[in-house]
Amino acid sequence: MAIQRNLNAGIDYLLDLNERHARDFMDLAVERRRYRGEHPTEIAALKCMDGRLNLSVMTQTTVGIIQPFRNLGGKFQLGWPFFQSIVDQWVQYAIGRGRHCMVFVTYHYARGDVHRGCRGFNYDTAAARDTAIKLKAQFDHIYGQGAVFPIVCGIETDLEALILHGEDENRSVDLANVKETTELELDELLRSLYPLMPQKIIRDLMPLVRGNVRHIAEIRASNRAMEEAEHKEWVLGIGRGFDWLHEVNTAFIVGPFDPHLSFAIQTAATLLQGNIDDGRVDPKNGIVLLTSAAYRDVTGPEYRLAREKAAFLSKFSLEIIKERVPNLIPCLQILTGVADLNTRKLKVMERCEKIEHPEIPTKAA
Repeated sequence: MAIQRNLNAGIDYLLDLNERHARDFMDLAVERRRYRGEHPTEIAALKCMDGRLNLSVMTQTTVGIIQPFRNLGGKFQLGWPFFQSIVDQWVQYAIGRGRHCMVFVTYHYARGDVHRGCRGFNYDTAAARDTAIKLKAQFDHIYGQGAVFPIVCGIETDLEALILHGEDENRSVDLANVKETTELELDELLRSLYPLMPQKIIRDLMPLVRGNVRHIAEIRASNRAMEEAEHKEWVLGIGRGFDWLHEVNTAFIVGPFDPHLSFAIQTAATLLQGNIDDGRVDPKNGIVLLTSAAYRDVTGPEYRLAREKAAFLSKFSLEIIKERVPNLIPCLQILTGVADLNTRKLKVMERCEKIEHPEIPTKAA
């Protein structure tokens, strides 16, 4: 059910959402330990900034199992220095614990209307899919098919269905067409798609596939109105630590990975302005620029560095918006914080409901 927000409820809504998610995340700590004991494969998902793409919900997987990385259109390059460093840290963490890694390299679209698809690719699903295929090949080239196993995965947002692309690029399975199967049948399906995939990873992929098949059935039974799947985002999230911000039609999330970060911010802000101009979002309800950096250790420099990063991203993003999407400034609210990855709790550094002196240029650069 849609939540009605008043002028100052945008930030309040986000903080309440974070509080509830952090509480649920902590309550599920035992379940996560149990799940990892049974399914130890480390799983990451490279996704578009579109907030609809919540693989934990789509696969009915305990929150915190799938590690998300987000950027405009799901575009990534392992040559990007910061992204390369973060991914390799994640891989080495898994290897150090004797675990395999599986990476969902995703693209997304909507089967019912092309304009509910990926705006980061200007709704060009073929281009998005080809980019995902190239990124998978880059993972294969760098890591081989040993500890790290990438798979191309489409996400169809009308039914929230996964499309699993096999090692043979010409073969894929749309889980919207798969009924509940026995464990043996599902094992045979995944083995035929991924003949080189280690059996341990197949075993850990199976619960996600089963979960998505169940989720699709629930979406169909709900008769969800398609307007709920349309773009109505009102938050621009910049940084990391946004695991809690996966509400439908809420946020564009831009990770700090792209060397051309200013362009990604400009694009996301332009799309948000488009939501206002097209009447999908009421600016009187508040448009929020939310910046976040992530940390685990509060005792050393990591926490202080996270605060510096969050403050920089906030100032940097605001300057980009002032210069390139100035019409957004009068309705913009600002929330800056750092996210504790141990609890998913956001610690607020700055909160501003209204920019007092926006200094809006008369013309975008």
